[in-house]
Amino acid sequence: MVKMTRSKTFQAYLPSCHRTYSCIHCRAHLANHDELISKVRAGPRPRVLGGPGKGARSGVNVGCGPAEERVLLTGLHAVADIYCENCKTTLGWKYEHAFESSQKYKEGKYIIELAHMIKDNGWD
Repeated sequence: MVKMTRSKTFQAYLPSCHRTYSCIHCRAHLANHDELISKVRAGPRPRVLGGPGKGARSGVNVGCGPAEERVLLTGLHAVADIYCENCKTTLGWKYEHAFESSQKYKEGKYIIELAHMIKDNGWD
């Protein structure tokens, strides 16, 4: 699914036959549209993507910083900032741990803010 290449600057490219999301700052591929789990309406209108362990539902060219505890709208969570591996721009965050049992479904999921991504390939 993910094609690795040395002739281009990004670590991984998604197939051109799929609608993709890319970093708005450097155009590195981030995720396929099919990986989108839901739209979140609160805050800066981020998109929720599946995390590792969800098979093909993971992003590319995304790095993860250290986890820290933060109080979010839905309670206390341990989250880690995620960033574009190419340009190092912070894209959003990853839920590492939810302290409330009703929020456990978020663990391992990524939030990418709309302000940091652009639609590529086949969105005509």
